[in-house]
Amino acid sequence: MNMKKMALAACIVAAGSFAASADQARVNPFLQPSYGTVYDIPPFESISYDDYIPAIRQGIAEREAEIQAIIVNRATPDFDNTILAMEKAGRTLSRVMRVFGALNETDNSPEMEAINAEISPIISAASDEIMMNPQLFAKVKSVYDRRNDMGLSPAQIKDVEDTYTEFVRAGALLSDTDKAALKEVNLKLSDLYLAFNRNLLSATNAFRIVVNDPKRLSGLPESSVAQAADAAREAGLPEGNWVFTLQAPSRLPLLQYADDRELRREMYEGYVNLASSGEYNNGPVINDIVHARARKAALLGYPDYASYMTANVMAKNPAAAEDLLMQIWRPAVKRVGEEVAEMQALADKEGAGITIAPHDYYYYAEKVRRDKYALDEDEVRAYFAIDNVRKGIFTMAEKLYGVKFVEMPEAPKYHPEVKVYDVLDTDGSHLAVFMTDYFPRASKRQGAWMDEMQGSFVDPDGTVQRPIVFNVGNFTRPAGDTPALLTLDEVETMFHEFGHGLHGMLSRAALRSQSGTNVDRDMVELPSQIHEHWALEPELLRDYAFHYKTGEVIPDSLVAKLQAASTHNQGFTTTELAGAALLDLKWGALNPAAGEQVDAVAFEAKVAADLGMPSQVQFRYRSPYFRHIFGSDGYASGYYTYLWAEVLDTDGFELFAEKGIFDPETAASFKKNILEAGGSVDAMETYVRFRGHKPSVDALLRNRGLIDDTHDTDIHQKGGK
Repeated sequence: MNMKKMALAACIVAAGSFAASADQARVNPFLQPSYGTVYDIPPFESISYDDYIPAIRQGIAEREAEIQAIIVNRATPDFDNTILAMEKAGRTLSRVMRVFGALNETDNSPEMEAINAEISPIISAASDEIMMNPQLFAKVKSVYDRRNDMGLSPAQIKDVEDTYTEFVRAGALLSDTDKAALKEVNLKLSDLYLAFNRNLLSATNAFRIVVNDPKRLSGLPESSVAQAADAAREAGLPEGNWVFTLQAPSRLPLLQYADDRELRREMYEGYVNLASSGEYNNGPVINDIVHARARKAALLGYPDYASYMTANVMAKNPAAAEDLLMQIWRPAVKRVGEEVAEMQALADKEGAGITIAPHDYYYYAEKVRRDKYALDEDEVRAYFAIDNVRKGIFTMAEKLYGVKFVEMPEAPKYHPEVKVYDVLDTDGSHLAVFMTDYFPRASKRQGAWMDEMQGSFVDPDGTVQRPIVFNVGNFTRPAGDTPALLTLDEVETMFHEFGHGLHGMLSRAALRSQSGTNVDRDMVELPSQIHEHWALEPELLRDYAFHYKTGEVIPDSLVAKLQAASTHNQGFTTTELAGAALLDLKWGALNPAAGEQVDAVAFEAKVAADLGMPSQVQFRYRSPYFRHIFGSDGYASGYYTYLWAEVLDTDGFELFAEKGIFDPETAASFKKNILEAGGSVDAMETYVRFRGHKPSVDALLRNRGLIDDTHDTDIHQKGGK
């Protein structure tokens, strides 16, 4: 298990334990040398709840023994017997936690919650014992001090430096008293993240709107009405009822198309107040998280938590991240004013007698789009049946990188809706396993993501392990005889998560800690976001966008409308995204006094006022459901990375646009320098190797239609326009 994954309790874990009533004679799949399946895919049907705890406890014990062997080794510390040995430690723990983490997010249950609650603090404590072990750190420091005199490769030197930094950031240099205090804080944060996620899932599932008057459905697409009818039947309601939930495929069409303004308001208020009061209120949890994070930053010698979280990534400090965001924020807010004026003019023309409010934005933005571009998204969706879009991402990968995807219908899968693929390299050899899980269910958390059930590496003895990668979404389900027809946002999301998947599948980095998506946090979104650009490229659309009824390819006239409308509503989209990123940084900068109660709603209101947030726009995520930053520490003080990476991806795609979107030389360079390299090379260095120069924020602004000039501003330059 590589050291970067040791903080499993905060990231892929949501662990807790279920009291095991284990059958002593039963073979635990996690404790075998191999699963005995094709490509060693986890045998999901053979795994029971009772398997997790024994495997996790044995995995922790095995890792402790392996770490102890490193400590007592009398040989002079070197890369192989210290750094690489640590990376290889904990194989059993890694394999069980990867499976548990994946299933806990996608197919949660009370039993999984119980396992989660019990084991998470155990894993957190075990990881702290390793990262704060003075004898182990002494060996790491010995290698670190001699790293340039040991004949190591650049990737190995970087791994040594990263490992040393990770130990220091985990508290290796602290006094025994402060180490004990830090361990206590880490345990507290582990419990708080569990509480936040539990409240969020429960609050999401508890909310629903029941409509029993068909007149209130006016304006909604037939597919949305059909899904709401299906949801009502599943809820046991009689015919003539329709149920809408906070899941995106239910929520967004209602906000975008429902003529009933009160219905839109009810849905909007339900969403923006999610987990903000009552039984599942995350406000007190956020208060405790902020206090604990401030304490952690202080123990580690940082002025605030945002400074701690940005110190070892590309941004280096919160000021650089905020500077980038403000360069984007100003033109975005200006555009919001123009968009609202257009909406208000249209509402006035129709005699609506209203002033545009937040719950009107989606609805009138769609009306303006239809009015300006004669573009009806319901018409567009007919060309994006989910199987066609899946074909699109696979075609893109084959044209760019030469890889093929062959479905394995008999392969193990953790849910009947999962599809599994054998990914073949250009020579036909096995490259990776890829899984897709695209539809919402009550046991799955909201959103879309990529992760791995098995990472990749190449050991010095020649042992090679290829990855098992999966993509998860919450896309529109089929309705009746109609297949799942995706919105443009869902299409781009599928391409986005597949880009993350390619980062994992194509990795050639030898070291576990540097393979795939193990890169700087503000670099990790580059592969995902750059691949979104191909989704609506005419050359690729001709290969995958076919009408689900007629089989006809999407017409050039409709493609032209899509391109003309590509920057429509970007003021709103950019403002809510940049606003959320700025809110995140402000949370990270907060150092409340001991005993001070932090009111999340009041804090948000102050941030919005200080920023001059337009009244018609809300943060993309309100704090009580801002899972990126309060459900773990994965994106805490790091939500800005989506826009930071967009600076990279828009600048990078301009090279593809110049050379040809499937230009072999450009694709080969991106594959080698970005996708295959992983974290084996400094993030900015890998980008410059591919692009030939450092990126500028202006590429992002051009792509979003927020500027039209060609003056470039380097993302590391202070100020901006």
